[in-house]
Amino acid sequence: MNWKEHKQQLIKDTAFKIEYARLSTEYKVAAELIKLRLSCGMTQAELAKAVNTQQASIARMESGSYLPSLSMIKKVADVLDADIEIKLKQRSHSYQALSVADKVKHS
Repeated sequence: MNWKEHKQQLIKDTAFKIEYARLSTEYKVAAELIKLRLSCGMTQAELAKAVNTQQASIARMESGSYLPSLSMIKKVADVLDADIEIKLKQRSHSYQALSVADKVKHS
């Protein structure tokens, strides 16, 4: 079983699905950072030195266990010659949005 198939099985578990959704931003940032760093041929240590931080900080960002500040993302983007895109959009089928809509209907 590959990761995609395994994830499809795990996502059936509600607790896993909620936690996975909660961490998706961190994992997206981590995946993009790794992809950009590797495409520039840089090591974690080289990137860390260029943005004036420690290699362990880059490793945490790339693990998805730490969401860097916007100022750190800007520094990394500059070093990797990358643009930053931030997009906020309404969640589809959001529990909170449904709850608010239900409250309005019942008022």
